[in-house]
Amino acid sequence: MTLRNTIAIAAAAFMLAVTPVLADAASDKAAVDAAKVAGIVGEQGDGFLGIVTSADGAVMAAVTNINAGRAAVYADTAAKSGTTRDAAGQATAATLIARAPAGQFIKPIGGTWTKK
Repeated sequence: MTLRNTIAIAAAAFMLAVTPVLADAASDKAAVDAAKVAGIVGEQGDGFLGIVTSADGAVMAAVTNINAGRAAVYADTAAKSGTTRDAAGQATAATLIARAPAGQFIKPIGGTWTKK
């Protein structure tokens, strides 16, 4: 087997492994976006998604997956910037809450769910 064939096979295997993850991320985002519009999920002041009202298993799983991804990003940002994960999450939350469209729910730290 040539080096070129080995690289091609490795690239194909990588794409097969990554494609389901990307598809899962896209389906999670779609589920959360729909739940935000329906008033089931909202943005919180800590940078994580929260459940406003009861949600089905698919929405709960999507929120959990997205929050896990956010936690990793906040931890990485904190490590690179010399701050805490909480501070990184709160800084991101300020942007996410500001960008939330009217009609969606937001929850500041120490506050309650409010329709924007």
